[in-house]
Amino acid sequence: MRAFLDKLYDAAGYAAAFFMVGTLLMVVAGIADRMFGLGWRGTDMYAGYSMAATGFLALAHTLKRGEHIRVSLLLHAVSGKARRALEIWSLLAGCVLSGAFAFYASRLAWQSWDFHDISTGNDATPLWIPQIPMAVGALVLFIALLDDLVLEIRGKRVVTESTESVHSE
Repeated sequence: MRAFLDKLYDAAGYAAAFFMVGTLLMVVAGIADRMFGLGWRGTDMYAGYSMAATGFLALAHTLKRGEHIRVSLLLHAVSGKARRALEIWSLLAGCVLSGAFAFYASRLAWQSWDFHDISTGNDATPLWIPQIPMAVGALVLFIALLDDLVLEIRGKRVVTESTESVHSE
């Protein structure tokens, strides 16, 4: 199961990188369109869709690498059982919030498909298409937080903190 979950988080990270390149390509295509009047419609919208997909799909991968911002001032002030209780509470809250977001993001994509909802921009893209990466990213984040919660409860969670030091200059 561990190997599958790690591959899932990596796959989401690779998908985020793919959409990041898509953002770049759409921005470059938009610039070329303005410069040469190529008539390509919707490049700004597609750049935005790709940017949103990048952000959501990278969430779980970033969490598992210890790169999310953690407000650890209180955690560093306590130790032992109190620290573990705070970790479990925060992971449980994260599971509830990300689970609700994954549910409603999936529901939104389904409703957009069901109602044939399209973008109001000049590209007229069916909205369920760019909403799917958002729902998938939220679902993978929920799985990652649930994974961390189970590991924390079992006493096997290793908190990976960023190697980047904080600079206050």
